[in-house]
Amino acid sequence: MIIDDNQYDVIVIGSGAAGATVANSLGQRGLKVLLLERGGPMPLADQNVADVDLFRKDRYHPAEQWFGTDGDPFSPQAIYAFGGNTKIWGGVLERMREREFEGLHLQEGPSPAWVLDYGAFEPWYEQAESLYRVHGAAGVDPSEPKRGSPYGAAPKPVEPFLEELRQGLERQGVHPYPLPLTWSESAVDPSGDAELFGVDPARKCASVTLRGGATVSQLHVNPAGNEVRGVEAMIDGQRWLFSGHQVVLAAGAINSAAILLRSATDRHPRGLANGSDQVGRNLMKLQQTSILQLAAAPNTGRYGRSFGINDFLWGDKNVSYPLGAVQNGGGVLQDALFAESPPVLSLVTKLLPNFGLEQLASRSITWWASSPVLPKGHNRLSLREGRIQVNYIPNNREAHDRLVYRWIDVLKAVEADPACQVVKAAPTHPRGEAPLSAMGSACGTCRMGENPATSVVDLQGCSHELSNLTIADASVFPSCPMMGFGLTVIANALRIADAVSASLR
Repeated sequence: MIIDDNQYDVIVIGSGAAGATVANSLGQRGLKVLLLERGGPMPLADQNVADVDLFRKDRYHPAEQWFGTDGDPFSPQAIYAFGGNTKIWGGVLERMREREFEGLHLQEGPSPAWVLDYGAFEPWYEQAESLYRVHGAAGVDPSEPKRGSPYGAAPKPVEPFLEELRQGLERQGVHPYPLPLTWSESAVDPSGDAELFGVDPARKCASVTLRGGATVSQLHVNPAGNEVRGVEAMIDGQRWLFSGHQVVLAAGAINSAAILLRSATDRHPRGLANGSDQVGRNLMKLQQTSILQLAAAPNTGRYGRSFGINDFLWGDKNVSYPLGAVQNGGGVLQDALFAESPPVLSLVTKLLPNFGLEQLASRSITWWASSPVLPKGHNRLSLREGRIQVNYIPNNREAHDRLVYRWIDVLKAVEADPACQVVKAAPTHPRGEAPLSAMGSACGTCRMGENPATSVVDLQGCSHELSNLTIADASVFPSCPMMGFGLTVIANALRIADAVSASLR
């Protein structure tokens, strides 16, 4: 084993939305930070792919397998690289709504409150939107939470045919709004991500050290078992040991929990920070269904996401429980999750020649319907001979199905509108659910709360059991947000970085 001579103020594990943001925030304050990332720089050719190769290659699957609920191995869709899963997240950065922090009553039961309210996050949301250069328009979405200031940049222009489609949707009584998108202003790589807005500025800080190719295997504690004294990682086939005053775990909802479970000791037989037996439990995965609509004229299939619709967020004319959100998915050839997901099309896309795929993409408009789920103790990850075992049974299915069918009704009405010429009726609207392997929207495995008996970390992300261990990623979420939660991860990371910095004064 190689023991690093340096003593860091903070060791950050993972360079995704949470880890990169924390490292950058602490580095800007002059703290001595070590940022450990399992991967390395992702080739530009593999980023923001807008080609039929998206359907042909397993670009976004690491060379490892996890075990699923049925016991069979599967290849997860996960990015081990600078920037993590933000490399394929589509760039949508939404705020959670006020009512979500208070706890929602879903169709299958109550979803827990966060204890912290929206007001505790609002200033951090504002900072996150500024840091990640979010383009959006305030005051258009009726469900939008209160804001202290408008977006710093106007929404990005959309394809002309989408503007006509927006007008058709409005005639059906729904309220499409421009999705808030992170944008880099670079012609070469326009989509924003955590490498651009987190890792790159962090590495420019003289006090920040970035180590790629560093797979953290476990954390080592002091004899009393109440403080992390060492972070062990494999780098180029050699074991390294790093030490720091504070350790921030930000490896994602799956791998953060797995690292804690792998770090079991005699004093922590169920894994570190796991006296509550909640590490790995309460796994939540946003329910997402893709829906295809037939375009009347060819499009490029290579354009980003554009509109969101939240008219069914809190229910519909028949039910008063939340259903979820709908978003335009962008071009078929630029949607990594779509390429992963639809079972209706998976076989077809593998058999079609490239020209056939181009034709399919050019005549398609994609939509994503997303619904929250409840935290359940039996939905969890554990270790099976050192490898990750995921046991997951989706819930809140009836509400999600209602959202899907309500949206298809809207699409049919638009297609029947003679004033809307960009889409046309089809016998069916092919759809498919995001599979278990799509883990980019996982959360909840190290939930935060005030009670150590039912949570893993406190409201500042600090472990109830280890004084210098903090968790900063989506694993701390007590409930599942109703739409993509990248902005909440970034805002929470900024909030936690502030608390970590204060603890070192």
